[in-house]
Amino acid sequence: MIDSDVIASLPKVELHDHLDGGLRPATIVELAAEIGYELPTTDPVELEKWFYDAANSGDLPTYLTTFDHTTAVMQTKEALVRVTREAVEDLAADNVVYAELRYAPEQHQADGLSLQEVVEATVQGAKEGERAAAAKGKRIHARLILCAMRHADRATEIAQLTVDNYPISSPGEGYVVGFDIAGAEDGFPAANHAEAFQLLRENLVPFTIHAGEAAGVESIKDALVQGTLRLGHGVRIYEDLNATLSGIELGPVARHVRDRGIPLEICPTSNTQTGVAEEIADHPFNLLYELGFVCTVHTDNRLVSGTTMTQEFERLAEVFDLEYWQMLELTTNALDHAFCDAPLRAELEQTVIYPAYAKLGEELGLSTVGGAAAGHEHDHGGHDHEHIGGPGQGISAGLQGLHSPNGAAGALGEDANLELSMENLKAELEQLGLSLDDEPGSDEDSVDEDSAEKE
Repeated sequence: MIDSDVIASLPKVELHDHLDGGLRPATIVELAAEIGYELPTTDPVELEKWFYDAANSGDLPTYLTTFDHTTAVMQTKEALVRVTREAVEDLAADNVVYAELRYAPEQHQADGLSLQEVVEATVQGAKEGERAAAAKGKRIHARLILCAMRHADRATEIAQLTVDNYPISSPGEGYVVGFDIAGAEDGFPAANHAEAFQLLRENLVPFTIHAGEAAGVESIKDALVQGTLRLGHGVRIYEDLNATLSGIELGPVARHVRDRGIPLEICPTSNTQTGVAEEIADHPFNLLYELGFVCTVHTDNRLVSGTTMTQEFERLAEVFDLEYWQMLELTTNALDHAFCDAPLRAELEQTVIYPAYAKLGEELGLSTVGGAAAGHEHDHGGHDHEHIGGPGQGISAGLQGLHSPNGAAGALGEDANLELSMENLKAELEQLGLSLDDEPGSDEDSVDEDSAEKE
């Protein structure tokens, strides 16, 4: 069993964190008092509980109403700088070494700020947060993703704002690294904003799309057609799976996501609040991970979901028996698909993440075993993948000491097999409400009862 204190100490990568979903309760109270805004309570402890309880609605639209209170106090430059700075400091305290904070600039103009002023305030806050963390002995690189609200009609405008602030020489100073659409998913397809995505593609600006959270496979397919590089949540891809006598058969969308290595930005606790699963034990994370999807782990909204990166890993470890080498894999999966520049990804892997896990392997005295995951030579998407940087020879032994010869990542090695019980797989599918088909599926797209050899 993974130790909670060890999880807390390990470096982490956060790709899916909404700025307006992670405020400190005390900060909300102070900012609300300054502008005369009425909150459900002015006691920070009670307010924190109120957010969590209000978000546990079981559906996304109700969950999103909690943001009315946070965005209300984020309408001035000073408030945006403070909230961003504190978010970066809080993530650094959780040993997050790279974070992409996302927010919708259009949601912060009630007091007259221009879109550009909103961006510049968050850039300033990110820089101040990095410096404040460094003063406390913590290293973090913070970046920003600009969101458009999918129910509104400003996506092209926000996409242009992203393009204008993407170059290092721009006012964004290299801190603005991508674009997203957020908000109510069901009934508001990504295709409604095709013009925005075309603009981003033409200017070579990366983007992720919320899909597969409140809507299913068609929403995911829509995001893929628009050209998304990552899937925000994406967990309802499990609806494109079917259990047969010969294994788990992948539908066309699921097969594309897995085989092309499109990463899933999975936020387990949040998903239990918005109706994907009733509890972590029912979450499709483990099924998707075992089937070879590129899984990454994130918080979504630290305040609203009452969580941290450490707690997300703790919950997954407790329910699904994660091992340290799997935490390493999930962390490097995230970093490999971060929107920052390649040299920064390589530096963080080589000088921060790999050494931390190698040191852990040595300290725990874990036996050295071979396997692809220890050397990080194959990614979890089931296809060859040249990582930005691999572990140096001097730390490989420590990494190998974390590796288990069994399990999903090991299965992706050339000579490894995934020992995955059909009984367990079918049980997981049944928990997710999927039908069990009596007809065998194709060998090409199913996990065989005895093995799951990946090319």
